Amino acid sequence: MFRWRGSRALVLLFLLSLPAVTTRIYASDEIQYFSFLRSLWFDHDLNFDNEYRYFEDHYFADRGVPPPIGFASTFLEETTATGYRRNFGTIGCAILWAPFYAAGDAVARVLHAMGRPVAVDGYSKPYIAAVCYGSACYGFAALLLSAAIVRRSLGASLAATAAVWFGTPLFFYMYLAPVFAHACEAFAVALLLWSWLRARERWTPGRAAVVGAAGALAGMVREQELILVAAPALDFLWTAIQTVRARRPSESGSPAPAPAALAAAAAAGVAGFALAYVPQAIAYLSINGRLRASGEVTRKMNWAAPHFFEVLFSQEHGFVFWTPLAVLAACGLLWLAAGGGARGAMERRERRTLGVCSLAIAVLITYVVGSLESWSAAGAFGHRRFVSLTPVLVIGIAALLTSAAANRGALRWAVRGLIGLCLWWNLGLMAQFGLNWMDRRQLTLADNARLTFVTLPFEAPQLVWRYVWDRSSFYNLPRR
Repeated sequence: MFRWRGSRALVLLFLLSLPAVTTRIYASDEIQYFSFLRSLWFDHDLNFDNEYRYFEDHYFADRGVPPPIGFASTFLEETTATGYRRNFGTIGCAILWAPFYAAGDAVARVLHAMGRPVAVDGYSKPYIAAVCYGSACYGFAALLLSAAIVRRSLGASLAATAAVWFGTPLFFYMYLAPVFAHACEAFAVALLLWSWLRARERWTPGRAAVVGAAGALAGMVREQELILVAAPALDFLWTAIQTVRARRPSESGSPAPAPAALAAAAAAGVAGFALAYVPQAIAYLSINGRLRASGEVTRKMNWAAPHFFEVLFSQEHGFVFWTPLAVLAACGLLWLAAGGGARGAMERRERRTLGVCSLAIAVLITYVVGSLESWSAAGAFGHRRFVSLTPVLVIGIAALLTSAAANRGALRWAVRGLIGLCLWWNLGLMAQFGLNWMDRRQLTLADNARLTFVTLPFEAPQLVWRYVWDRSSFYNLPRR
C-alpha cells in the first residue's frame, strides 16, 4: 500500500515533530472523549461521575487553571434517563487510543514500581501523554492513507501531503489540542475512502465488509461521519443496478460479479457495519437508554442545512477563510472529476472516479455541518468539523499540482506560491490563536492578515523558542 522510498521523508519529519505534541487536556470535549477510555479501562463501566469529579476537583486545580466554564453544571448536576452522567462524545476515540493507553499504563506501572511519584490511576502523565501521542499518530496515518490513495492515480504525493499537513487545522489538532476527536476522525474518514475506492474495483464480500466496518468506525469517532456511509452505499447500489441490467464488466476490466455475488457483498457490508458498531450501540443504551445520541445532540440538527453556505463563507468560522487551501483543493478536484490530464480511457475513468468520490465526501460533510445549529464551532481553532476532509484535500492539492506540472510557464509557480501563502496563513492563525491575539469567535481578515504577514515573520523565531522551552507560557494568556 505504501512506498517507503516516497514516504520516508514524511515519516522522519513526523518522528522529529513528536516533541511538539502538547500533552494536556483542557476542554470539556476532550474530557468526555478521554473519560470513555479511562472508565472502561479502570472501572469497566460507562459511569463517568468519578472521571468528571477528578477533572473538576483535581486535574485543573493541580495545574492552577480553572475548569472549563459550565462544566460542573452540565456534567455533574444532572443525569441521563439511566442515571449516568451525560457524555455527548462517542466511543470511537477510546477504541483507537486503547493501544497507546495500554503502553501508558505499562509505563506508569513500571515507574511506580521503581519508586517514582507516578500514580497508576489512569490520569497521570503517562496516560495523558499516551492519548495525545496516539492522536498525533492517527493524524499522520490519515496523511499516509491519503498519500496512498493519491499515488494510485496521480503518482507522487509528497508535496500535497505536506501541504495539507501544515496548511490545515489538522496540524493544530495533532499537536496543540490532540485529545479532541479530529485527528482520529481524519484517520477514520481516510480509511473509509481508501477502502471504498479499493472495494469498488470489484465488490466482494470481504471488501464490502471492510467498507462497512470503516463506516462504523467513522461514525463512532464522530457521529456526523455516519452520513458518509451513504456514498459507498449509493455507489454499490448503482453498480448493482447496472450489473443486473446489462451485466457489464466492472471498471477494472474484470468480469462483472453475478447478482448473487453482489447480494452476498451487500449482506457482508451491512454485517461489517453492524458488528463494528456494537460498542457504540452498547454505549448509547447504557448512557442514554436508547439506541441513538442524546436529545441534546439530536436537537441541534436541522436537516434542511440552513447554514450550508455559512460554514464555507462566513467570517465567523467559514472554512474558506480559515483554510483557503481548500479553495485550491476544490479546483484540483473539479479538474480531476473532469478526467483532466488522462492519457487514455482507463486512466480518465480512474481519475474521474477519484474526483467524483472525493467531491461526494466533501458535499456530504458540508451538508451535515451546515445542518448543525452550532455550525460556527465558535471559540475553536479553524472550522474543526472539516478536519475530516483531510484525505479529500490531499487528493485535491495533488490533482492541482499535477495539472500545474504540465505547464512550464508562470502557472506552475503561481500554484506553488499560493500553496505557500496558504501554509503560512494557517501557521499564522495558529500563532494568533495560541497567543490570544485574535478574536477566537471570528476572523477580522485585515487584522489577521497584518499579524500573519507583517508582524509574525519577525517574531516567529522567539515564539518557536518559547514553544520548545517554555510551552506553558502560552496557556491562558490575556487578550491582546
